[in-house]
Amino acid sequence: MHDFRTKTRSALAALLSDPSVADQMLSTDSHWDLAWPVNQLVGRAQIVSGFIEPLRTALDHVHRRDILFIGGDNTRDQGGQWCAAITHYVGNFNAALFGLAPSHKVAFLRAGEFYRIENGQTTEAKIIFDLPDLMHQTGRLPLPSIGTEVMFPAPATQDGLCPTVGDGETSLNIVQRMLGDLHVFDPETSASKGQTGQDGTWHDMMMWYGPAGVGSNFRWEGFVKDHRSDFLRAFPDRKGGNHFCRIGDGNYAAVSGWPSMTMTFQGDYLGVKATGQPLTLRVMDFYRIEDARIIENWVTLDYGDLFHQMGVDLIARSNEM
Repeated sequence: MHDFRTKTRSALAALLSDPSVADQMLSTDSHWDLAWPVNQLVGRAQIVSGFIEPLRTALDHVHRRDILFIGGDNTRDQGGQWCAAITHYVGNFNAALFGLAPSHKVAFLRAGEFYRIENGQTTEAKIIFDLPDLMHQTGRLPLPSIGTEVMFPAPATQDGLCPTVGDGETSLNIVQRMLGDLHVFDPETSASKGQTGQDGTWHDMMMWYGPAGVGSNFRWEGFVKDHRSDFLRAFPDRKGGNHFCRIGDGNYAAVSGWPSMTMTFQGDYLGVKATGQPLTLRVMDFYRIEDARIIENWVTLDYGDLFHQMGVDLIARSNEM
């Protein structure tokens, strides 16, 4: 089942050690949308020169360490067969990456990734690499940190690589019910219906793993305290769910929007003063379901792009520290 998952996963690993794999792996018109400051690359040559080679240059002996890799049919209007992954690009950070000064130590550049597969080739990709987390690893994170900064762990069940157990449709339906309820919230308590309690979609022991600056948290009250409250105060009119892809696979599901959220900057956030300007946010969410509830949620947000819209260059700030 889902043989395309293992083939795609192997090809992505091979691409780092031998960029010529792109000739077979990528369609001639493949286009990749990536996190700031790369943003978009079109065609095999640009993808290799604009993303693969910079990784190979900056991270000595770079290789992938996937913690989640799933695949399925996209339920959104765009359709198609997609893979979704959470990985770390691992190597010794010995040369600048997209302008970020190196640490000359081992680094784990985490990323959320979505790949559209047609006729055995990748025709489209969306990738959010967490540059602020790489800054944190160098000791130069130019943001305050709300939650606990941790390296994303693999699923507690250790079965997230091309899973074989569970029903993807059921898993995705649980996530979609949660997303539908999450849009409406009480501005005083940050609460939304259908999230917790006997009929809630979140497990009592939920773990939420977020991007650098937000960090990770435990249980719903930890999620509200260390992320949701601050975010909603800053962006109270935020509207999300504008997803290009939603897939389910086994006990997992993944969704992404490019951008997913539109909002206005109405309250100070992570040290930046509110401006009232409109903003967008690129989002990827990966979920594990247990006992018909969401128990783990890995989240990659393109905060480099978000803060760039706010007029803040996180790479420049980090290099000045």
